[in-house]
Amino acid sequence: MNTIALKYNDEIVDLQTAKALGIEGQAIELDNSKDSLEVLRHSTAHLMAQAIKSLYPDAEFYVGPVVKEGFYYDFKTSATIGESDLKTIEKEMLNLAKKKTEIEKYDISMDEAKIKFANDHLKLAVLQNIPSNTVSIYKQGDFEDLCRGPHLPNIGFIRYFKLMKIAGAYLGGDSKNEMLTRIYGIAFADKESLKNYLDMMAEAEKRDHRKVGAEMNLFAFREEVGSGFALWLPAGARLRSRLEQLLFKAHRKRGYEPVRGPEMLKSDLWKVSGHYQNYGENMYFTHIEESEDKHIEFGIKPMNCVGHIKVYEHELRSYRDLPLKFFEYGVVHRHEMTGALHGLFRVREFTQDDAHIFCTMGQVEEQILEVLDFVDKIMKTFEFTYDMKLSTRPDKAVGNTEVWDIAEGALKNALERNNMPFEIEAGDGAFYGPKIDIKITDAIGREWQCGTVQLDLNLPSRFELEYNGEGNEKIQPVMIHRAILGSFERFVGILTEHYAGEFPMFVAPTQVAIVPIAETHNAYAKELADKLLDIGADSEIYSKNESLNKRIRTAEKARVPMIIVLGDEEVANKTIAIRDRRTREQYNLSEKEFISLIQTKINEVNF
Repeated sequence: MNTIALKYNDEIVDLQTAKALGIEGQAIELDNSKDSLEVLRHSTAHLMAQAIKSLYPDAEFYVGPVVKEGFYYDFKTSATIGESDLKTIEKEMLNLAKKKTEIEKYDISMDEAKIKFANDHLKLAVLQNIPSNTVSIYKQGDFEDLCRGPHLPNIGFIRYFKLMKIAGAYLGGDSKNEMLTRIYGIAFADKESLKNYLDMMAEAEKRDHRKVGAEMNLFAFREEVGSGFALWLPAGARLRSRLEQLLFKAHRKRGYEPVRGPEMLKSDLWKVSGHYQNYGENMYFTHIEESEDKHIEFGIKPMNCVGHIKVYEHELRSYRDLPLKFFEYGVVHRHEMTGALHGLFRVREFTQDDAHIFCTMGQVEEQILEVLDFVDKIMKTFEFTYDMKLSTRPDKAVGNTEVWDIAEGALKNALERNNMPFEIEAGDGAFYGPKIDIKITDAIGREWQCGTVQLDLNLPSRFELEYNGEGNEKIQPVMIHRAILGSFERFVGILTEHYAGEFPMFVAPTQVAIVPIAETHNAYAKELADKLLDIGADSEIYSKNESLNKRIRTAEKARVPMIIVLGDEEVANKTIAIRDRRTREQYNLSEKEFISLIQTKINEVNF
């Protein structure tokens, strides 16, 4: 048994602290459970810092937390450290771990800490963020650092880790501060789990949507356009359009009405909603001249909810009208730090598949379940598995606690009464309401945040929304915010990596590659392309002055699902020679059979 910590009152306590306090809790063993990995990875971060300090004695350290994908440490040194140095640091970590040095904890007062670290400006910066009058320090050998723990009993437990990458990071995440060096790492309890993770990361690198997207000419980013603003190339725009068309029809079948709000609204509205106060640092603002001496501030929308609220307000509403469901492919803008931008996954402009449902409290459960059924159909269609997380009130929130408790209870009851498994993520709700987040798992085991269902009693109150009840009394509606894909940009990026560019026929940017053998076959190629377009299928004619084999290879590199080759026989007999990339088969069909096959394949999905 390798007990590394205890679980006491839902908190992880290291063994030294438990012994000092006389605590007896549930043992946490060294394995790959969430609690165990938190302790292991936190301690591995300190081991990495100890190794860095050993190799670069002037190194100063800021923070080294556990994150979703492992851990990192921010530090500063006069030496220049690059990717090639990570192996050296790993080797030193292994040498130190073999010594099995105990990890010790001791407490000192804040005043003592400030004296102790008086010559370390990074530690002083950390101390500024600690509200307590007492701070804890963890020590292993000649290395020690401010930390609240918990940690392993000794560093000998650390054996299976890998330093993944090196990057720059501003002190405290503020671009006005100095740049520090950040090293990311990963650690597991056993060798096999580490190997599986590294294999997955190698596969992920091959599938990187930026690489595959460039190969398939789906989208591009250009410096002169601006960081975080994607250019959708024809192939990518076709793929995206197919998604939009499928979802448009699915929304209409479920009773949603299309609406559209402006991309800028007066800042006064964002103040009413609370976005100005709680989300303003993520927004873009501008001023518009209304008269010679008056300029009005406008906020470019980061979300679509305020526009939909104004649509709701446009008419008097009755209980008979509810639920009202509005949806929009809404273009939104959010200010993101340049260092956080990442292909289509993190951009400054994106389009949400957004919807808002206005209903009575008694209709909430039914509407939540209908949305989750919608989510289920879409995710299963794209071969994703998924989990649901119930995110509760964050520190930065509008509305009183009682309203939040009602909203959280409504979401929880809807899930529990219908036997839908979920986990609670405390404090991760939106500032205006709790939410159910949809976490999908892709083909290589990675988890992504996509859809969200948010229950909001606060915005209807802040905008004084109402409907007439049966007795003509004024009643406040409930507002459900809902996005299933999250954003088209991010979902296309996820799909690209999920399928490694081998998109299913129904969303593939080009369904058919037509390769005429000679110029005399081009007319029939164009005729077929037109017939495919008539049934809603996109094709591309590969007729460049290149060899037949090269044109076929080019179509294969573009990952077109179906390649057809046209020669004298095909033109004369109106037949099609097919190479199916998905089934790895080659066969011949009549033109009529071919058109029917393509029509079936592109219409096989119904959300």
